[in-house]
Amino acid sequence: MIIGGLAGTASAGFLESLEWATQFRESHIWLIAFLPVAGFLIGLLYHYYGKDVEAGNNLLIDSIDDPKEIIPLKMAPFVYLGTMITHFFGGSAGREGTALQMAGAIADQFSKPFQLDKNERKILLIAAIAAGFGSIFGTPLAGAVFGLEVFLIGRIRYNAIFPAFASAIFADLVTSLWKVKHTHYSIDFVPKIEFLPVLYSILAGIAFGICAAGFSRSIHWTGSVFKSKIKYPPFRPVVGGIIVALAVFAMGTTRYIGLGIPVIVESFEKPLPLYDFALKMIFTIITLSAGFKGGEVTPLFFIGATLGSALSFFIPLPFGLLAGMGFVAVFAGATNTPLACMLMGIELFGAESGVYIAIACVVSYLLSGHTSIYTKQKIGEAKNRRFESDRDSSISDL
Repeated sequence: MIIGGLAGTASAGFLESLEWATQFRESHIWLIAFLPVAGFLIGLLYHYYGKDVEAGNNLLIDSIDDPKEIIPLKMAPFVYLGTMITHFFGGSAGREGTALQMAGAIADQFSKPFQLDKNERKILLIAAIAAGFGSIFGTPLAGAVFGLEVFLIGRIRYNAIFPAFASAIFADLVTSLWKVKHTHYSIDFVPKIEFLPVLYSILAGIAFGICAAGFSRSIHWTGSVFKSKIKYPPFRPVVGGIIVALAVFAMGTTRYIGLGIPVIVESFEKPLPLYDFALKMIFTIITLSAGFKGGEVTPLFFIGATLGSALSFFIPLPFGLLAGMGFVAVFAGATNTPLACMLMGIELFGAESGVYIAIACVVSYLLSGHTSIYTKQKIGEAKNRRFESDRDSSISDL
């Protein structure tokens, strides 16, 4: 309850301020010209004062796998400030990373007062991740399973199941008590479960899995390029900011920056062009690889939903259903959390689409390999025998 209350309150405040920042930026487009300057400030902050928390979500996963030092509390205000600056000046980023890091940093401060051992700290951090995820998206069941599933591919830590569900549900309740509203999506028509629709769902899942793997590999490769070519870290977001700002002004649209919620909603209302998902992927990869803050998940929702909507031109399934499938399936493949994504799809779109959601998530998960946006994920149970010998390896080692 303590973790849920604090995480839910932090998420509520973050969501409200993020909504304000987005609206202000859209009303003052000239702010995007200052994205390189904003990136330099974020780079300076983390280079000189935040090196020990710069790993972000990977630090949380690493701390669950092998708890060592208490996660510094400064992670919470640093990631909040970095994310707000990123969105205020027009970067393409998400919000889940901020919610998870705020919840994890706050929760870990209770480890010493309550004299928690390593195993208890692991459960504490899992509960914090569940609370942060569940409250930021309004999906407590998915948040709970995400916390149990994300740090170890192929396995779930069942001794944390009650704390994860309790904290996620309570955090979501607290966020609602603060009168914070989440975006609602609707799938107008779901076809009857038959052979051909199931086959088409598998084909769509393959496309989503390839997209997820491509995103994960591209963001890591681009990040390594920034690091190898630009030795002074604060200059990396400057270069990334220049690229993004120039692209926005050259294209004359802000469609592919920020969270992109209006475009996600649009993908459920009509088929969208195929280039939408590709452009959002490029903008997000440059923004986050350069060192801006936020998260990858909401951009993955955008990428998956718009890709699914566009696939309706080639796959004879309703565009709304394909958008919903892509929304969670690309996320499943990029984070290796198929169960959490199935539950998220059901919570967001309704149980009637559950079978199609599940097919897309499973196929995407299997097709994406062991790539992940989180480099510190461990392989608990390999997806196929070829990776059995690498069971204890991290994604970065692979």
